[in-house]
Parts: sequence; structure tokens; C-alpha cells
Amino acid sequence: MINKDFFAALADLEREKGIGEEAFIEALEGALASAYKKQFVGDTGNVEVRLNPEKGTIRFFLTRTVVESDEPGEGEIALSDAQAIKKSVKAGDVLSEEFTPKEFTRIAAQTAKQVILQKIHETERDNTLSEFSDKEGELMSGLVRKVDARNVYIELGKGQIEGLMLPQDQVPGERYNVGDRIKVYVKRVKSGGRNAQVLVSRSAPGLVKRLFEEEVPEIKQGTVIVKAISREPGHRTKMAIASEDARIDAVGACVGNKGARVNAVVAELGGEKIDIILWSENPLEFIAKSLSPATVISVTQMSEKSAIAVVPDEKLSLAIGRDGQNARLAARLTGWKIDVKSESAAAKMNLDASAEDPAAEE
Repeated sequence: MINKDFFAALADLEREKGIGEEAFIEALEGALASAYKKQFVGDTGNVEVRLNPEKGTIRFFLTRTVVESDEPGEGEIALSDAQAIKKSVKAGDVLSEEFTPKEFTRIAAQTAKQVILQKIHETERDNTLSEFSDKEGELMSGLVRKVDARNVYIELGKGQIEGLMLPQDQVPGERYNVGDRIKVYVKRVKSGGRNAQVLVSRSAPGLVKRLFEEEVPEIKQGTVIVKAISREPGHRTKMAIASEDARIDAVGACVGNKGARVNAVVAELGGEKIDIILWSENPLEFIAKSLSPATVISVTQMSEKSAIAVVPDEKLSLAIGRDGQNARLAARLTGWKIDVKSESAAAKMNLDASAEDPAAEE
């Protein structure tokens, strides 16, 4: 049943799966013992299996506890019977006898195979969880390995771990082809049942932040801080930034010389528009900036977390954006409900634009 070719194949499997020899041998020994026990239900005692990859051998042992009773229970052997096998044995000892299994059929071997595969999956899951436990929220580069009707499967890391990109984590309009190398955001390492999954995303706002960290040293160093991001993947992102050092031009650092830094991120995102906004402690000023690229004349607070932003009549459509996208992203970025009004509409409402002119505090 077991020969040198088997152990050679086992060694190949160890290398392929990245599982240590000891763990594999232990799993295999347990699997074969379990298979034998299932095949021979009437056996009393515990079956132990010992494999020696160097010699290419497998040995079976029946272990039973020695008892003085003439009616031993399961897993036990009477003292008189035990001494007939080994004279020096005494009550309480564990007697181990080597045997050669007869009729260790294909069914038992198949059972062993199933248990081995389960152990392999468990080990792979544990390895995945160990390798990626500290990778949540990080940016990784991967190779698209498979694309089906819904999901994209990406090869990640040195161990060639598989990342799963679900439909909601894919960007509308992006095409993923087998062999493409792409950057993804690690959302979560999920352990469920026998499998571990690394859930990755191209649509998460965190992807934009990590891409800017790669391009902007000031963000990675912490001198420029990303305060908030709102995103509609494939269309537009708004990112609010700040710096506690007045000498640093936070927006300029993110844009880069001749737009090199922001353009690199835009290229990675397939042309997605990015508005880089200077964060402000003054919420009304922040709201005005968040409606970029539109010019805002004034912002008036109407109630808690609710405001009206007034823009020139000719900038109304720009401030609202196509299908309301610009205003919607501004609201998500600031956490405020923003009602955008044209200057003429605001006049009819008797809103005093100049009283809340955001430019007055700049």
C-alpha cells in the first residue's frame, strides 16, 4: 500500500502546500489509524500508525491498557493475556503490539485520503490566517488567476494564497482578465468552516488611501493626514486631508509636481476622478470645500448636521453633479445633510449669503 513513490509524492505535496513534514506525517498517521478503526469495528484497543519517510515504511500498532480483571473492557487486555505476550508487563502498563493489517481495502484507503485532504485544508486555513492576520486594511499586488460569472480570484503573497473579490468589491466598468496584475485592498480575512478566505476589494475607499500612501511620502510619514474619504467606485472620489504643520502644503503634496502623484493614483483607478480637499475644523467651511470643483458663495446651518450651500446660478449643475453625485459625495465626506441652492433661489428664501461666506474664514 505504501511505497517509496508514495513518500516522494508526499514530499512534493508538502512543498506545494507549504506544510511542514511533521504536521503532514502526523495527519497521515491519524488518518490511516482512523481508516483502520472504521474498517475493523470489532477491534478492541487503540490503533497507532508510525510512518518513516526516510525508510519508506509504515507500521501499525495495537495499544491496550493492562488490567487485572479477567473481563477487560474496550481498549484493555487481561494481565494474564498480556504476560503471555510480554512477561515483564504489569497492571497499569500500556501494551503495544505491532501487526500487519489484513484486508486493508480500497475503502479504508479512500477514507484515509478524505481525512488527509481535510487536514490539508485545515493547515492551509491556519497558514492563511497566520500569514494574513495582520494584512487587513493593507494594499497588496496580486495576479488574476480565475474569473467566473460573479467572482474574481486573485493570487496573493509569496504563498500564492487566493484572494476572493466579490461582485460588490469590483469596480463597475473595470475588466479583469486572467493574468492581469492588479492592486487590491485586503478587507477581511474570513475563517469559515474548513476554509479561510481573504476578501479583497477594488471598490473600497481604503484602496484610494493606500494608493496615495504609496505615492505621497508625507502621508506615509504622517505629516499629511487623510481625514475622510467618500467614493463612488469608477466615477469619483473625494478625499479630505490636513496637516498640523503650517509649512506643509497638504494639497500640493498629494497633487505632486505637475500632478504626477494624483495622476498615478488616477491611472491605477482607471481614470476615476479625484477631488483633494483641505479639511477644516469649521464644518461650514469644510462643506464649502467639499463641493469642489464648484465655487460656493455661502453655507448656512439650518439644524444639527444640516446646511444649505449657495452657489452661483451657472455653477448649480456642477455643484450637484451628474445624478446628484457631487453633492452626495460631499454629504458623505462631511457627515452633513447638504441642500445645494442657486444664488437666485437662495435670494427668494431670504438667505443672507454674505453672513456665512466660507471665504471669510480662509
